[in-house]
Amino acid sequence: MNEVKRPKKPLIYYYGIILLILLLFNLLALPKITQFRMVEVDYGTFMSMTEDGEVGRAEIQEQENRILFTDKDETTVYKTAMVDDPDLTDRLHDAGVPFYGQEIEQESPILSFLLTWVLPLVVFIAIGQFMSKKLMDRAGGANAMSFGFGKSNAKIYVKSSEGIKFSDVAGEDEAKESLKEIVDYLHDPSKYKEIGASMPKGILLVGPPGTGKTMLAKAVAGEANVPFFSISGSEFVEMFVGMGASKVRDLFKQAKEKAPCIVFIDEIDAIGKKRDGQLGGNDEREQTLNQLLTEMDGFEGNSGVMILAATNRPESLDPALTRPGRFDRRVPVELPDLQGREAILKVHAKKIKVAENVDFNRIARMASGASGAELANIVNEAALRAVRDGRRYATQSDLEESIEIVIAGYQKKNAILTDKEKWTVAYHEIGHALVAAKQTHSAPVQKITIIPRTSGALGYTMQVEEGNHYLLTKEELENKIATYTGGRAAEEIVFSTSSTGASNDIEQATKLARAMITRYGMSKDFDMVALETVSNQYLGGDSSLTCSMETQTEIDRQVVELVRQEHQKAASILLENREKLDELAKYLYEKETITGEEFMEILEK
Repeated sequence: MNEVKRPKKPLIYYYGIILLILLLFNLLALPKITQFRMVEVDYGTFMSMTEDGEVGRAEIQEQENRILFTDKDETTVYKTAMVDDPDLTDRLHDAGVPFYGQEIEQESPILSFLLTWVLPLVVFIAIGQFMSKKLMDRAGGANAMSFGFGKSNAKIYVKSSEGIKFSDVAGEDEAKESLKEIVDYLHDPSKYKEIGASMPKGILLVGPPGTGKTMLAKAVAGEANVPFFSISGSEFVEMFVGMGASKVRDLFKQAKEKAPCIVFIDEIDAIGKKRDGQLGGNDEREQTLNQLLTEMDGFEGNSGVMILAATNRPESLDPALTRPGRFDRRVPVELPDLQGREAILKVHAKKIKVAENVDFNRIARMASGASGAELANIVNEAALRAVRDGRRYATQSDLEESIEIVIAGYQKKNAILTDKEKWTVAYHEIGHALVAAKQTHSAPVQKITIIPRTSGALGYTMQVEEGNHYLLTKEELENKIATYTGGRAAEEIVFSTSSTGASNDIEQATKLARAMITRYGMSKDFDMVALETVSNQYLGGDSSLTCSMETQTEIDRQVVELVRQEHQKAASILLENREKLDELAKYLYEKETITGEEFMEILEK
């Protein structure tokens, strides 16, 4: 895309510099200019001119210790220092010279007006016109968009041969279909108008960070033959109340002039939050939102202007903004499934050199839950690893290792575990894997390692689902909790103690057990009652309990009981397979990293 950008500094910045120059001119240069006709003489000359009747008038300035006097025609001002002369006033009176106690005018009123007002004004206008011309040239000429306070900072993209197309976006087929329809309408609106159909005025892209919302908008810009305005929601927010609303008006004014066109507002939640009406609210943001509502579906309408917006906090948007007529269509851009992840990996793999035998389906299964941005990072990390190892293309091992880098970080070269710590970590990880393998409905073990990582993990067990998994039963969730507790259970059985290595396991097990009781309705005592609400589902999901203190106490009791029950279940599984636990831990201790196939081969002997 070709992008038209504007200068960052507003015009008032340059006018401020000009005003500062003029102020210095008036303070320093002007006094010297106004005194260029003043002639300095000695006191004797003053006395001689007084006696000869050549003095027009005089002013005695005792504080400045000087006398100012003019000639008979009052065309020249003379200055002399005062001396101790008690007969001065009598001498002036006898000579008929009027004398004063105030300053006599040093130049004509016309000259004073020209120097004080006309000259600075002419200089100011000349410099202003010069700066305006320079800035307009930088902005693209006289027809370029205006800039400064209250002006939109939107970037304009025009169609070019390069840029992102729909073919460059994978894993979001439903979202692409919705947006392709928009592009098709802009290309040929007649077939839609023939049947009486009208396109949505606004399309809201919602989803977690990194799923490709902005990339989809760029693909629309790449495919459309119409002007494409792009701006971030935060760019509307200004220090002064009313400036944001002015920017909205300016943006839509430009868009209507170039209609049909597309306006893309990224992170629209910056200005589209719900209006609460409380005292001390953000008046600037609310005025900006009100102006946006008016422009999108006001009295005049926004014919020919289509709005695209992206956010990962749809629940925080004002209902007046998301109603039909403004944002008529909501397009979810969710985390890709197995097929989508494989397609995304193949798209990004075209940018690098990869081996012909790479199994992208296997990589996609290992990267379960990864977003499009994370998958792109995985492919890039694989290319970097291939360069570090001196290869000219990325292999299957590079891609698999890059997944581990994204999940757990790089291997720590200098982290040396003691022999006891190494045995503890080996038994801990085998405890996870063994409990998972001995339970039904558990994901197969893909890899086990006890090599420390930069994320802080001293080792980890990777499980990979065979395919897409959209629903989890109560038994499957309980098995997950048991798998989380398997590492601590192995330490307690073998070493009769516990370590700090299970901190993350404890956190995950507790979180899952609480969700089963408060959100999934898997408690007999509470039945199908929602005891917890989740906000910001696309940003980690902040949860808050919606029940009494007594109920919260009962929830805590049931969570503890559920985790304890699964902990005991994991311990019993390990005790029944104690020989395999010792054999596998010894093998992992020696090898440091083993595959799922090696693990299952020893387990099934």
